[in-house]
Amino acid sequence: MFTGLIREMATVKNYSTNRLSLKAEYRPKLGDSVAINGTCLSVVSLESDGFTVELSPETLTHIATEKLKGQVHIEPAMMMGDRFEGHIVQGHIDTIGTVASISDNGNSYDVIINVDPKFITLIPPKGSITIDGVSLTVNEVMKESFRLTIIPITMRETLFGIYQKGTRVNIETDVFARYMHHIMNTSKKNDLSWNDVERISALY
Repeated sequence: MFTGLIREMATVKNYSTNRLSLKAEYRPKLGDSVAINGTCLSVVSLESDGFTVELSPETLTHIATEKLKGQVHIEPAMMMGDRFEGHIVQGHIDTIGTVASISDNGNSYDVIINVDPKFITLIPPKGSITIDGVSLTVNEVMKESFRLTIIPITMRETLFGIYQKGTRVNIETDVFARYMHHIMNTSKKNDLSWNDVERISALY
């Protein structure tokens, strides 16, 4: 599990077929899980200046692979007892969105991201979302897009600072919204009562 708080900007040394080698200050152990641009990957090799992770064919079909160059976001998996600062992030990418616009408001930036309409139901207003591994709050939801407000420090310390119209981003929707959507859509209409809904809500 992750929190969506970027711990370091690592530099890509090499990306070939299904292996991604990174230069980083962070020193994981072999087999550790590390989120790279929001994608949970396993460490398969350790080097003196970083580490290598492996990407499965399934992963490659769900992420923006063109961004596995230059710099990438990394976040180690949480350890038991770690401070919880962002929101619950699994490192499972749901879809790829596209930056539609970035507007400078003086002390913040409005970023609108287009997404396949079928994922809009998983993106509630004022809910949490993860963009390339960054934990953010959704301020507004439209039919085929949503709006984020990005503060200056996030622009400076993450890849958001180089995003522009047309940039593709990895999106992980809110885990609770995803579970509730699945439960509601796989339960038979007549079998789900308001008591069931209250019971499911209480679990979260």
